[in-house]
Amino acid sequence: MKTLQLYYFASVREALGCEAENWNSEAHSVAGLRQELAQRSAVYADIFSAQRRVCVALNQRLVRDDAPLHHGDEVAFFPPVTGG
Repeated sequence: MKTLQLYYFASVREALGCEAENWNSEAHSVAGLRQELAQRSAVYADIFSAQRRVCVALNQRLVRDDAPLHHGDEVAFFPPVTGG
């Protein structure tokens, strides 16, 4: 089991009502973490469903779902950003 520091930004933070938390995870990748979080409640399931696009940064670098996780990692979730 690894402890991760999770951060939520913008509409993800608003939907979850939380901006950061420590999470004990057995996931080996970002994809596994998304699955774990989706099992927490209906709100988390909606945010982390395959149909909803949520970007992820691992230790302040954008990554894909196959990125491996390690104890102490910082994982941030946020909606896609558009320019204007």
